[in-house]
Formats: sequence, C-alpha cells, structure tokens
Amino acid sequence: MLMAHPAVLKNLIEQYETLRVLHAEEGHEEVRRRMDDMAYTLCVSTGTSDIDAALIAARHRLPGARVEDDSLLAT
Repeated sequence: MLMAHPAVLKNLIEQYETLRVLHAEEGHEEVRRRMDDMAYTLCVSTGTSDIDAALIAARHRLPGARVEDDSLLAT
C-alpha cells in the first residue's frame, strides 16, 4: 500500500484539528463538510476506515514518533 509522505500527513492532521476546533466553536455546516472531507482524506492516506485510527496512523508516520501508542498504556 502506498503511504502519504510525512509532510503531507502533518499538514492533513493540522488542517483536521483546526477544522475540529472551528466546528466546536462555531458549528457552521461548511466547516463540518470540510472536516468530513479532511477525515476521508486522512483515512484514504493512511489505509484506515475511521478518523481516530487515521490520526493515530498518521501521527506514527511523523518524524520523531514513538513506536508505542500511549493510549494503550493508560490505565
């Protein structure tokens, strides 16, 4: 499977997180549509089927990412 370049993934993560904040603050439908589009792009770019998995996969591809997922270690 082809994977997006880490720079592209970083940009996608930043855009998604910015849109998520805007949607939480303003709730505009246009922001929600853009956020859905960005979630889809992240899923396709990481070979996942939901945004949470896509964000984890994308973050693990970034330079300096740790091998373990901290959420798995939380009690």
